[in-house]
Amino acid sequence: MELLELMKYRRSIRRYTERQVPEEALLKVLEAGAYAPSAGGGQRTRFVACQNRTLNEALGKLNAACLDRSRLAGTFVSKEQPSIIDDPSIRSGFYGAPTVITIFGPKHFLYAGADAFCAAENMVLEATELGLSSCLLARAAETFSTPEGEAIRRQWEIPDTMEAQCFVILGYIDGEYPATKPRKSGRYQIVR
Repeated sequence: MELLELMKYRRSIRRYTERQVPEEALLKVLEAGAYAPSAGGGQRTRFVACQNRTLNEALGKLNAACLDRSRLAGTFVSKEQPSIIDDPSIRSGFYGAPTVITIFGPKHFLYAGADAFCAAENMVLEATELGLSSCLLARAAETFSTPEGEAIRRQWEIPDTMEAQCFVILGYIDGEYPATKPRKSGRYQIVR
């Protein structure tokens, strides 16, 4: 599939089967993240791929608890693939995905977030190419700022100088692949 067509095909998936992502596919997704652009070519991001269901469920609940509804730009995401914004009864911000990748970047580094989200985008595109479903998620810093999150970060031997920036969840879709949403007009312009 051509790159632009792949980008148009990719969806944010929030319903997963229990089927685990094979190691070969996971390594390709992580490699795609490693080849993302980074500020000054610094390659400062660090990825932790967790396939421990119990740990992912605990982190997913911490992530959901960090949602500050007062900071939302809307109240509806998807009927086909509802988010915790759409359905407050969803208790895990990771939606039961069997693999969760946490992307860390240096604390207090101006471009840590940009670097992490570039890596995450590469990851979700590679996942789509491989036939995996994925979703890019926020509230990573908040998730790991809790006492429970701090304990997990230390368990993973991530230094105090690093801060979680975002998550990529991976797995296989439970249900039908959603149709594309129409694009809003007026989102770009060319100035000459």
